[in-house]
Amino acid sequence: MKATSKPLRCLEGVRVLDFSQFEAGPSCTEALAWLGAEVVKVENPTAGDPGRSILAEPGRDSFYFLSFNANKKSLTVDLKAPAGKRLVLDLAAKADVFVENFAPGAIERLGLGYDVVAKLNPGIIYAQVKGFGEGSPFEGNLAFDMIAQATGGVMSISGSPDGPPIKPGPTLGDTGTGMLLAISILGALYEKKATDKGQRIQVAMQDAMLHYIRLAFATQARKGGPLKTRRRPVDLRRQPAVRHLPLQGRGTQRLHLRLHQSHQP
Repeated sequence: MKATSKPLRCLEGVRVLDFSQFEAGPSCTEALAWLGAEVVKVENPTAGDPGRSILAEPGRDSFYFLSFNANKKSLTVDLKAPAGKRLVLDLAAKADVFVENFAPGAIERLGLGYDVVAKLNPGIIYAQVKGFGEGSPFEGNLAFDMIAQATGGVMSISGSPDGPPIKPGPTLGDTGTGMLLAISILGALYEKKATDKGQRIQVAMQDAMLHYIRLAFATQARKGGPLKTRRRPVDLRRQPAVRHLPLQGRGTQRLHLRLHQSHQP
């Protein structure tokens, strides 16, 4: 089989309106773009996607940003300005897919929630990345990759048997979730061919992690107890002194400053 660089046209004609940022959402929409969809990335006019500045050289977009936003068009819009909102709603009325991963409740506060967009465009596939599923006690919380891996169980089966939980190197919480969302969107687009109806899709990062550790559950079910492998989780119930292990992470300079300030007396 010979390798080829021929562009894929599987999703030719599919228009995607992309409001996502950082990695979980952009990895999804980039996959759709590689498959031939027309993806228009909408960013705020001040600084754009925060991922642009992660480990970036002055005046240049970061490699992190470029890795998840290839093959996309870019548009800057002030979503809080009436003219900007009208522009986005006009685009949404003609789009096939709408993707966002803002903080919980943010897209609704901007007047771009599912009910608003679906009223304009009943055929829209409205896809969202959430940290935690609706109905979860944490549904209002933010989540990043390492939080998803920690709360979703991935870290509990990584590391040495007698050591603390370890975060694996791959960003399963972000890109792993993005790939599941992309698959869900493809399924919704296929269903729409038969029904001519759109739908709302949500993939929670915590829930997505369960997809990647199914073998751990299978092993535990077969043995009837905690895993007895090299990657078995630490039983914190037997270690009262370390019952709660701290987890710290900061994806941007602003979050780093907030974390630092929270530790000040």
